[in-house]
Amino acid sequence: MGVVEKFLKYVSVDTQSKFGEAQIPSTKKQFDLADLLAKELKEMGASDISISENCYVYATIPATTDKKMPVLGFIAHMDTTPDYSGAPAKTQIVKNYDGKDILMNQETGLTMKVSDFPQMTGYKGQDLIVTDGSTLLGADDKSGIAEIMAMAEYFLSNPSIPHGTIKIGFTPDEEIGRGADKFDVKGFGADVAYTVDGGPVGELEYENFNAASAKVYISGSNIHPGTSKGKMKNAMLMAFEFHNMLPVFENPMYTEGYEGFYHLNDMNGTVEQAFLNYIVRDHDREKFEKKKEYMQRAAAYMNEKYGQGTIELKLVDTYYNMKEMVEPHMYLIEIAKEAMKDLGVEPNIIPIRGGTDGARLSYMGLPCPNLCTGGENCHGKFEFVSIQSMEKITDILIKIVEKFEQR
Repeated sequence: MGVVEKFLKYVSVDTQSKFGEAQIPSTKKQFDLADLLAKELKEMGASDISISENCYVYATIPATTDKKMPVLGFIAHMDTTPDYSGAPAKTQIVKNYDGKDILMNQETGLTMKVSDFPQMTGYKGQDLIVTDGSTLLGADDKSGIAEIMAMAEYFLSNPSIPHGTIKIGFTPDEEIGRGADKFDVKGFGADVAYTVDGGPVGELEYENFNAASAKVYISGSNIHPGTSKGKMKNAMLMAFEFHNMLPVFENPMYTEGYEGFYHLNDMNGTVEQAFLNYIVRDHDREKFEKKKEYMQRAAAYMNEKYGQGTIELKLVDTYYNMKEMVEPHMYLIEIAKEAMKDLGVEPNIIPIRGGTDGARLSYMGLPCPNLCTGGENCHGKFEFVSIQSMEKITDILIKIVEKFEQR
């Protein structure tokens, strides 16, 4: 079974994770894909296959050489984002894409427009997998899973090819920031690894945001509006006031590259109570700390203005920039670059404007830069992936393993 067939099978399984759940995995349906992957790995002939009680899949491709080398791991996540429907993907293949707008759904008229996504033109002549817009495609990160599984099948089917021990890991709940929570680094047994959770072919990343969540609880005081002068404190209006104190241009819609941001992810409220939920991001650790301090000062000002207890700010760090942990192992980056170049792919080393399981795993003792998957427009209805990209990335994974053996 090729990488495309694997991918189409995996996206037919709903694995959407869910915020606010205490247990891991946050949704039991993630076990459906875990069970499927474990079954396939067993049929391929992999060893040490297991599914943990928290829905982590582990497996080993045994070494075919006695040569001493680091144990190499490949990791991808099984869940899809809560941001959009994770129901079984309604896929369609646009063969020999003509470089123009794509009508995704004839009934609704939903169209993916080149004017909105100019990178589409770079895929002219390729075969693109999209949905009808009613569900996510799930390329984030089932394309990464499919590529790892296709790589595994290649080596398990060709035991005469020399390579070291390869470890495979699939995680739940990455999209809600908990993919590494219960990952057994010691049991996994890899010395170094790559997450396969990036974007277009050629992307290679070993820097990511420092990240925190910021939850703002606002307590107001309601009273009949006809007699409210000097008495009412409208929690929603105070929420607006707090938000408007944040720097206008430190907002995702105005930032790129290494620029950080405050992102208001969701909000709700009444006159009596309001809630703002932010994520805070910056590649630079000092700037990251200053962003958090700024929010604390804004909260303190509001409490001074409206009374103590009006604003409660809960700031929690979620992950840090993996660069510090990967730099002592830069051969991982060099090997990946060489593998890409050998296959005619120009490496594109960029900072991740987000995070991966690899960010946290790097701080847990497993240096873990991130490789491309081929996916585009992730987390929304216009998600797509090129078949040729997935095939090329599978070849890149194979080449990386071969280069490890040749070091």
